[in-house]
Amino acid sequence: MGAPREAGRQAGSAEHGGRAAREPATERPRPVINRRREVGGGSARSLLMTILGEFVLPRGEPVWTATLVNALALFGVEEKSARQAVARTSAEGWLAAERLGRRVRWHLTPPARRLLVEGAERIYGFGSGNRDWDGRWLVVLVSVPETMRDLRHRLRTRLSWAGFGSPAPGVWIAPRADAEADAKLVLDELSLSESAMSFVASYGALGREQDMVAAAWHLDDVARRYDEFIEEFGRLRPRTPDDVLRAQTRLVHEWRRFPFLDPQLPAELLPARWSGTKATALFNDRHVRWRDGARRRWDELAEAAG
Repeated sequence: MGAPREAGRQAGSAEHGGRAAREPATERPRPVINRRREVGGGSARSLLMTILGEFVLPRGEPVWTATLVNALALFGVEEKSARQAVARTSAEGWLAAERLGRRVRWHLTPPARRLLVEGAERIYGFGSGNRDWDGRWLVVLVSVPETMRDLRHRLRTRLSWAGFGSPAPGVWIAPRADAEADAKLVLDELSLSESAMSFVASYGALGREQDMVAAAWHLDDVARRYDEFIEEFGRLRPRTPDDVLRAQTRLVHEWRRFPFLDPQLPAELLPARWSGTKATALFNDRHVRWRDGARRRWDELAEAAG
């Protein structure tokens, strides 16, 4: 556990030195998507992840600690909390430190870059795809013992991210037969493929299909969150460069929760007057409208710290 402690010292203090030095080539933990953090709220670490994906990833350059601290300060995060968030994010395998004299800048690790690219594609394209449905369900059966809580959590997080719902323990469903490739990728990575089963079927005569959907996904809660999203960002009009950066970050930060919450069901399975459609149009409009101004302000923060 030496690497996390070292990352904490590098993020939180200044040391004398000379030439640039990367972290020692020790084995680092692999970053993972944390569903609880994604869905939960505006912690410093969660905001930092949004900043990494929205600004650090597309810029393609390492970022100084001061830039991250100053950006988080725009959201009321104190310097100590910001530095702790950076250190913990590094300890989780998302960032690798490079020391230049008394200063530290941070690189996205290759696994982190892959996850952030995957996440950006999912977030920016979310809600915009074709949802025609042939009435068939993909059903995946996979069981993980209660004692293996970490593996159960990772399985739930990854399958939920892929659009699956669970109407009963050990049962995962998706209204797309081609989702099997996504399920196989998740199960292969978690070494669960050999104990899993899958098949494609139409709903039968027993029970109600809508009851199964209600058990697998909490659509009422999703609709309420969409309504709150529309209320907040529909009337937001940022004026200053800092306002635009804050607005864009908040917009993406709130939107990135929905892939974990909304399974993107076909219209036949959704409640009437589904607010997700309006929320998607709003996100796409605001993200394009604020993007250039937010990135200009980010570039200014990055150059000031450099």
